[in-house]
Amino acid sequence: MKAAVLFTGGKDSTYALHLSFLQGYDVVALASIIPRYEDSTLYHKPFLEVLKLQAESIGLPLEIEEATTGEEGGEIRALYRLLARVRDRYGVKVVVSGAVLSDYQRLRFTMVAENLGLISYTPIWRIPQDKYLLEIVDAGLEFMLVSISAYGLPPTFLGKIINKDDALEIIRLAKKYGFNPAFEGGEAETLVIYAPLFRRRVVIEGYADKRGTHNYVYVVKNAYLD
Repeated sequence: MKAAVLFTGGKDSTYALHLSFLQGYDVVALASIIPRYEDSTLYHKPFLEVLKLQAESIGLPLEIEEATTGEEGGEIRALYRLLARVRDRYGVKVVVSGAVLSDYQRLRFTMVAENLGLISYTPIWRIPQDKYLLEIVDAGLEFMLVSISAYGLPPTFLGKIINKDDALEIIRLAKKYGFNPAFEGGEAETLVIYAPLFRRRVVIEGYADKRGTHNYVYVVKNAYLD
């Protein structure tokens, strides 16, 4: 069955893509919403140029739709436009998303998909939070933290490719300081540079920038495929 993946370039959507392939879906396109504003409650704000490199590495077409307003109606309309175009252009029947814990995201993705006659599939929904980072590292995903917004999560992780020891340390810190170890509370955002479906690795060059007391962002200055 033909499927499209709602793709942000982070760990959740990339792992959802990975599992969809393993489960036999014919993934024919990546679909991304680009918010032109900060602090969307529905979408993560991806790095557009990195998204294009990731799609090239995976070998799938990337369909992009801009959301120009942070109001819920504007975000939903952008998703309708994107999924309708992907459905008509590629003949997809299934929309895959990387929703993990947010009912707000999952219910809205499902509503739009079903209204367009599509099946909504969330392969990592309610995955155990305390083991999740270890699972994706073991699956071969290489990712870095590109923002940190949690007390107890040190900025030394920013811009670093997370290995198994790092994942274990993050899980330990999450238990100590009370943040979500899968970052479902917005504690951090991630960017995948390599995964089993990637044919080439994405190289990221940038620097860490402190934005607040416990808020750090990795500013991407350059990205290319190796």
